[in-house]
Amino acid sequence: MIARALNHMAAPKLSWSDFLDLAKSLGCAGVEFRNDLPGELFGGTAAADVGAASSAAGLRILALAEVKAFNDWSDAKRSEAAALMKIAKACGAEMVSLIARNDAKGMNDGERQSNLNTALRELKPLLEEHGLIGLIEPLGFETCALRDKREAVEAVEALGATGRFKIVHDTFHHTLAGGGAMFPHHTGMVHISGIVDPALKLADMRDGHRVLVDEKDRIGNIEQVRQLLAEGYTGPVSFEPFSAQVHDLADPRRAIETSFSFIESALAA
Repeated sequence: MIARALNHMAAPKLSWSDFLDLAKSLGCAGVEFRNDLPGELFGGTAAADVGAASSAAGLRILALAEVKAFNDWSDAKRSEAAALMKIAKACGAEMVSLIARNDAKGMNDGERQSNLNTALRELKPLLEEHGLIGLIEPLGFETCALRDKREAVEAVEALGATGRFKIVHDTFHHTLAGGGAMFPHHTGMVHISGIVDPALKLADMRDGHRVLVDEKDRIGNIEQVRQLLAEGYTGPVSFEPFSAQVHDLADPRRAIETSFSFIESALAA
C-alpha cells in the first residue's frame, strides 16, 4: 500500500475545499496546493483557515507550490520565495516546491552547479526561519538547468543541508532525463502521471500528455515506484496529471480511485 496524495493539478477546477473533500474520499494522507492555477490562491480564504480545514479533514498539506526557476537567484527571487514561505507557514504546509529553471539558460557545466549552490545557500536560512523543507524539483526537459537528481543531491550534501532540502522523484521527468539513480532517502515526494499515447516520441512528451496511470502506461510508473519502495522510500505518492483530458473529467474521484487501485494492485502482484 502506498501513502496516497493528490496534487491540485489532478483536479484544478475544484475549489480548495472541494479538493480537500476529494482527497479525503480517496483516503489520501495529504495534498499539494499550487499558486499557478487560475484565480487567487485559496480563492482568497486565509491560509490559516485552509490549514485548519485540512487538519479537520485528517489531511496534511504536504507542499505548497511553487517558486519557479529557483536556481536563477536574484533579490526578486528571494522576495518571491519568502512570500511563498510565509503563506506555507500560515497554512501549516510542510514543504515549499522549488522548480528548476527551464528556459535553456544557465546550462553550461560549472555555471549550472554554481547557480544551484548559490540558490540553495540563500534559501537555507529562509527555510530555517519558517520551519519548512525546500522540495527541489528537477525537470527532465532538455531546456532545464537541473535535469539530474544527482546534481541536486550532491549540492544539498555539500551544503550540509540534507534535512532542510528534499527532492521530487517525478516519474515523467525521470523518464525524460534518461532514468538513473533514484535517491529514495533524499526524496520528499513522488509525483506520478502516465503517458499512454503509443505514437508519441520521448523527445515530444510534454506536460499536456500526462494522464492517469493504467495498463497502457509507457513510462514505467509501476517499476519506478516499486524500486523506490524497495530501496526504502516511505513518503507520499502524489498524482500530478496535466492533461485537459483528466481536468475535464465529470467524475474525477472515480477515475483517480481506479488508477490508484490499479497501481496498488500492480505493486502487490
